[in-house]
Amino acid sequence: MADHRLRLEKMIETLRETGHRLTPQRLAVLKVLSLSEGHPSAEQVYEQVKDDFPTTSLATIYKTINLLKSVDQVLELGFAHASSRYDGNKPYPHPHVICTRCGRVVDPEHTAMRELSRDVAIDTGFRITHHRLDFYGLCPDCQEAD
Repeated sequence: MADHRLRLEKMIETLRETGHRLTPQRLAVLKVLSLSEGHPSAEQVYEQVKDDFPTTSLATIYKTINLLKSVDQVLELGFAHASSRYDGNKPYPHPHVICTRCGRVVDPEHTAMRELSRDVAIDTGFRITHHRLDFYGLCPDCQEAD
């Protein structure tokens, strides 16, 4: 839980440093994103926020997420045939494992990505600014359901 609290504090600090207001609704979105490990969609964030703030609109959620993206405090995972998902815990490029049945998104704990990114830069001469690596398959719950 301490990591989530630090993450929330970093998001708040970044918004303040960049001159953005912290409305109660915006703070609620930050809390949902900093606590979530499941990479929620904007609609899922909205469902959690609207209980405490029933007048909040989905547009407000999107505006807050876009603001967080603009200050590098949330990572958007765009999918061609599904809603984008958002990672507020690790707002930097890292691999994901995605269930093709239920849509669950998991961050694998693997340190080789830093080495791979460095090796690609050395091999190609590129200065790597970001990357995306996704693995697709069936999560343990969906495998069990078969």
